[in-house]
Amino acid sequence: MISIDGNSLTLGEVVQVARGREKVEISPAGRRQVAASRAIVEKLLDSTTPVYGISTGFGDLSQIWISPPEREALQRNLILSHAAGVGECLPEDVVRAAMLMRANSLVKGYSGIRPATVEMLLELLGRGVYPAVPCKGSVGASGDLSPLSHIALVLMGEGKAFIDGRLVKGSEALAAVGLEPVAFAAKEGLALINGTQIMTAVGALAVYDAAALMKSADIAAAMSLEALRGTRAAYDERISRIRPHPGQIATSANLLKLTADSRIMESHEHCGKVQDAYSLRCAPQVHGASKDAVRRALETIEIEMNAATDNPLIFPDTGEVISGGNFHGQPVALVMDYLKTALAEIGSISERRVNRMLDAHLSDLPPFLTAYPGVDSGLMITQYTAAALVSENKVLAHPACVDSIPTSANQEDHVSMGTIAARQAREILENVRHVIAIEMLVAAQGLDFLKPLEPGTGVRAAHQAIRSAVPHLEEDRVPAEDIASVYGLLVGGEIVNQVEAAIGALQTPG
Repeated sequence: MISIDGNSLTLGEVVQVARGREKVEISPAGRRQVAASRAIVEKLLDSTTPVYGISTGFGDLSQIWISPPEREALQRNLILSHAAGVGECLPEDVVRAAMLMRANSLVKGYSGIRPATVEMLLELLGRGVYPAVPCKGSVGASGDLSPLSHIALVLMGEGKAFIDGRLVKGSEALAAVGLEPVAFAAKEGLALINGTQIMTAVGALAVYDAAALMKSADIAAAMSLEALRGTRAAYDERISRIRPHPGQIATSANLLKLTADSRIMESHEHCGKVQDAYSLRCAPQVHGASKDAVRRALETIEIEMNAATDNPLIFPDTGEVISGGNFHGQPVALVMDYLKTALAEIGSISERRVNRMLDAHLSDLPPFLTAYPGVDSGLMITQYTAAALVSENKVLAHPACVDSIPTSANQEDHVSMGTIAARQAREILENVRHVIAIEMLVAAQGLDFLKPLEPGTGVRAAHQAIRSAVPHLEEDRVPAEDIASVYGLLVGGEIVNQVEAAIGALQTPG
């Protein structure tokens, strides 16, 4: 059971809830915080002073006074009118993460929501109901209004939700798990949708997966280094010590660890080759910079997960209600664009190593790693696939946050596009996973041609993990199936697990 208080949620806990279906409760401190902020809202209900979102309309309609009898309808209509998303539904893990993060932000005690409404959100999580949330429609300020509205709809018994893999009406989903719809009181509809939790949820899971992918990228690079009979000299710790970026230091250490005790490298220790191509020699600098970017994104995401991103904000210690801009997604947008570039570069350098192994003029290996060139094409077309994915990433990596479009009759005249950036980061991540899987597949084939010489202990463990699922390519067969098999091992963690069982833990960002 994870206890939330608005201040101490971790990325690991988000993953436990989003993917492991861990149960969530509100801490005693969180309950006190929610009750204190709600008490302020209750006091304001009879006030004649306009308070945004409580006794006024929203956005450009904030100058319109809403009388007490109309305020419940105001909150309901807010959710109905703002649920304007389009496109495929967000994955279950993203929606569950967003629900957790929204609840965590609410219990921080600055949103004025009732405790029972927050409990309802957590009940949906606990009972396996997750709203159908279209992935497109948020500009990232005032937060993720549209997608969060699709979550709030289900609390009202509206919209649609998934339960046991079935897409049903929101009312049917609630009835199936024994819950009654909520009628939102003053400020509650606004409290549920005025925040950055969709972009932060997508971003958090992308960062988590990116950190894990960095280990696989280092393993793939080490396999390629061995297959190409490169040198470990460029990874000497003295080089990184005089340019001490943490990611570079970690990558050099990983590559040395992975290739330790290599008989392949011993075999050409005194050859005339002075230095390797950049895709091998500069792996610590390139992979390392991406690791540093992942760490920076993680820091921002963990701050955002524990932030109050509502508007207006209720300050129980003074009784003030202050309108601000914490819903603006710029912090998340910027690091998601940074993460996009960092991941795209991992794919780019990986593809260059793939090309080098397949080009007999560069590799000293059989053309396209087949024993029967001409009759067989070997792994030739795997590089085409990697090149296509890398090229697609170049388009996706264009920064989303620099492209602002005003909304709400120019009241909201600068927006972050943070949710677009986060979704693109997730897509680039998926492409790079496939590129790394291709590199591992190709490197494993290259290593086969160097037998009986054996690679370093870590590389040997990775090679064995791949060969347990994909046999050596004796003659042409469908490479898509082999790529899918290695991809499955990579995403499932089997390759990293077997490597670390053999040589100990590899270093990661953050």
